[in-house]
Amino acid sequence: MILITGGLGMIGAHTARALVDLGHEVVVTAHRRTEVPSFLADRVSVEPLDVTDRDAFLTLGERHAISDIVHLAGTIPGQDPVRYFRTDTTGLLNALEAARTWGVRRFAVASSIGVYIGRTETRWHEELALPAAELPHLIVAFKKAVEPLTTHSLQGSGVQPVVLRIGSIWGPLMDPESPFNPIPPYISAALRGEEPQPLYADDGGDSCYAPDAGRAIALLMTAETLRHDTYNVSRGRPFTNRELADAVRTITPDLRLEVLPGRQGGPGDNPYLDTTRLTHDTGFTPAFDIATAVADYVAWRADNPR
Repeated sequence: MILITGGLGMIGAHTARALVDLGHEVVVTAHRRTEVPSFLADRVSVEPLDVTDRDAFLTLGERHAISDIVHLAGTIPGQDPVRYFRTDTTGLLNALEAARTWGVRRFAVASSIGVYIGRTETRWHEELALPAAELPHLIVAFKKAVEPLTTHSLQGSGVQPVVLRIGSIWGPLMDPESPFNPIPPYISAALRGEEPQPLYADDGGDSCYAPDAGRAIALLMTAETLRHDTYNVSRGRPFTNRELADAVRTITPDLRLEVLPGRQGGPGDNPYLDTTRLTHDTGFTPAFDIATAVADYVAWRADNPR
């Protein structure tokens, strides 16, 4: 059985669905978010858990034969950065202790595309050295620290670490007005019949639809062998706002969508995650491009608030 902490969040839920579709038993933990999405109803076991509670975490191993862990649980920073770092570090360390205590096969943990900030390349791949750059957000700072904490904690344990450098993911279950991704708010405005804010046609960059991201993580957890301990998780090619606007126009043809020429910051390319390593080791290829993702998301939102 595969454990997913934060398994009712966007990425966790889509990972759980992909694992179940592959024939695996899954248990997800729930804390602040407890509503089970329709596509997981009666398909997974749900365990209420505050991952900062060490004893409660370890007790899960008494109720389930857990073979692998995907640690995705996390919090949103408030006014106190120390409290945020303490909370999420405690959750990570408890998950790592559980992995070692239970002797699981693989332990995957969420890192972020943000660890590449400071690289001047536009194709970001796992062999690039991570720069000592100023980071824009507490979450990115924590994700950058997660990587060595995980790999060093599991050395000599027999547990294989899998660091997931997760790209810009969006889709069903994401906050429709999320400040972390511009695509859902843009589509939400169009669905309300409002003209979204103008976009620069050639801006864009990394983007991956949530069902694809979940399937990529599921394949990393179930592959017979993995040659690396770090993988980019995304679509593997950049998108542009022009593509997004064109896709939304097919859904709302009567709505005016203003697209400005070029890029807001001037000529250049948009950075994105290279997924060659992921594809080579798991066979992953994305099922969605921007057009099909927008169509699928609009159909989902017809019956769901987020």
